Amino acid sequence: LSIHDRPVQPDLDWISRVRVNHQAVLKRAQYIQSLKVSKKQWQAAWLLKAVTCIDLTTLAGDDTPSNVHRLCLKAIQPVRLDLLKNMDMHDKGITTAAVCVYPSRVADAVRSLKAAHSDLPVASVATGFPAGQTPLETRLQEVRLAVRDGAAEIDVVINRTLALSGQWEAMYRELHQFREACGDAHMKTILATGELGTFTNIYKASIVSMMAGSDFIKTSTGKEPVNATYPVAIVMARAIRDYYLSTGYKVLDPIILTWSAGSVWQSLMSDGASIPTSDRTSKMFRGRRGTLSLNGPCSVPPLLRRSTGAVVAGSSVPVVVATPEPAGGHRRLGMLSS
Repeated sequence: LSIHDRPVQPDLDWISRVRVNHQAVLKRAQYIQSLKVSKKQWQAAWLLKAVTCIDLTTLAGDDTPSNVHRLCLKAIQPVRLDLLKNMDMHDKGITTAAVCVYPSRVADAVRSLKAAHSDLPVASVATGFPAGQTPLETRLQEVRLAVRDGAAEIDVVINRTLALSGQWEAMYRELHQFREACGDAHMKTILATGELGTFTNIYKASIVSMMAGSDFIKTSTGKEPVNATYPVAIVMARAIRDYYLSTGYKVLDPIILTWSAGSVWQSLMSDGASIPTSDRTSKMFRGRRGTLSLNGPCSVPPLLRRSTGAVVAGSSVPVVVATPEPAGGHRRLGMLSS
């Protein structure tokens, strides 16, 4: 079922009864971190899969049309062509999942992608990103303007004040208005989990966001003191699973921001009880990166090694691929109680 088929009314009884077992979450996170990471050709396959699930992003105060244009070109060709040819992947259409910018730069991104004959979607942050502390009408108008300029995906931020004070119905009403303002555009709801205080609040915010019509739920803006963590990813993935089993609506798996270790993403994505194989695509899973990093195990050197047999330092590689983002966890296992 699609979330657009009909509205889902807020189930405040469900929300009020939820408690998250903190220690069970931490234990599950510890287990996932102990999983072995894929090596050799399997690692290269995971890295290429990661690239296709990334929203390549620029959210800086000095963004210009030329910066956005360069970002779009990177999104269209994120991996060097010679590397793809060596892996027989040059004709597989390897691109990032989307380009993400501020509302004022949406038209620039749409124009650049159109000129390059690319159908990559443009995503826009909105609703007073990252704090969400502007008046509601201002936030709604920001969504409408981004959609008008061609954004196919809107990244909204929740009102953390409402979540922290337990005003879940009010939070639902705001998000439902954002959903209506998005029209046919996908709505991706950022929870800013580092500012929600408890796993229980994160779970409740996840459920309310899905009830209000979110197509994706996301961990963080990348601007909070604490962004994505293993335990947070587990809580959100569990909320998605519980929501699907309760309503039949499949919301896209949680997006994790600002992770640098490829082993994290591979471990969590390999934990298939939470993320089925059929869902490990850009339509059901995303990560956001502002740059395509050379550092860490999930970077160009492993791809170069698999492609050519060469062993190189990251500082010597001129073109890079992406650092991916993790998600995962299993359902239940004593983590949630009502």
